[in-house]
Amino acid sequence: MKLAFLTDPLDSFKTYKDSTFAMMREAASRGHRLFAFGPEDMALENGQVVARSREIRLTGDSEHWYQAAAPQDTPLQQFDAVLQRKDPPFDMEYVYATYLLELAEQQGARVFNRPAAIRSHNEKLSIAQFSQFTAPTLVTRDAARIRAFHASHGDIILKPLDGMGGSGIFRVREDGLNLGSVIEGLTQLGSRTIMVQRYIPEIVHGDKRILLIGGKVVPFALARIPQQGEVRGNLAAGGTGVAQPLSERDLEIAQTLAPQLAQRGLLLVGLDVIGSYLTEVNVTSPTCFQEITAQTGFDVAAMFVDALEAAVAA
Repeated sequence: MKLAFLTDPLDSFKTYKDSTFAMMREAASRGHRLFAFGPEDMALENGQVVARSREIRLTGDSEHWYQAAAPQDTPLQQFDAVLQRKDPPFDMEYVYATYLLELAEQQGARVFNRPAAIRSHNEKLSIAQFSQFTAPTLVTRDAARIRAFHASHGDIILKPLDGMGGSGIFRVREDGLNLGSVIEGLTQLGSRTIMVQRYIPEIVHGDKRILLIGGKVVPFALARIPQQGEVRGNLAAGGTGVAQPLSERDLEIAQTLAPQLAQRGLLLVGLDVIGSYLTEVNVTSPTCFQEITAQTGFDVAAMFVDALEAAVAA
């Protein structure tokens, strides 16, 4: 197959932990051809969505890990699959890219995850569709509502709806210290909607990333444990990743969501679970493949490429 990866710049990859690289390496080992392009390389030209893509070859070297051919404009439907692996921020440029990818789908391209499904699943707000698994949650820009939520629950977490890697997350305890400043900053004086949740003490044991692939559940999670003095377990915020088998509650959440999300066109999803509660549904570029594989021996990339091959053949 010819596989095209819509990614961040290849030179920015940390190949020892990058999940997109793990996908590429597994696909290449099966004889699939790899191509790469960025959002800036896409265009709608003469009624057709094209990308100035480069065919790449993996070298096996950890530093200079790929060789790239000269870029060439290619209609996206000429690839067997286009994999959307661009990291957030989920800004308007990201949205524009999903519009172009959706047009490409109408022209015959196979895009994973489906662009309309990515747009429809805000990674924070999507948990509201599965409220039976969530902690008490408020979504608003209204300061009075946030203050009332704090008065009811005492210890709370506040976060933007478009953050990634733990950015912009604040904890306000029972004393309410700095609550006003946090509300003003996150809502930009009431002009931006945010999410507020009851603090989940089990965060000290890790923010678990659970991967769903092709409607099935990876049997291990990566518990991202906050460093001392932090409430964020994200690896980007200094958390330590510890792979572990899924608990009964993890399985209940994952097995409930997996078939539903797959039917919506989401081949790969990363659930975030703290304690017994679902906190995020990640659909843009879920990670943690290599950490889980290195610690457990379970080949996540092989499971992903198996699911991709099956989806393309369907």
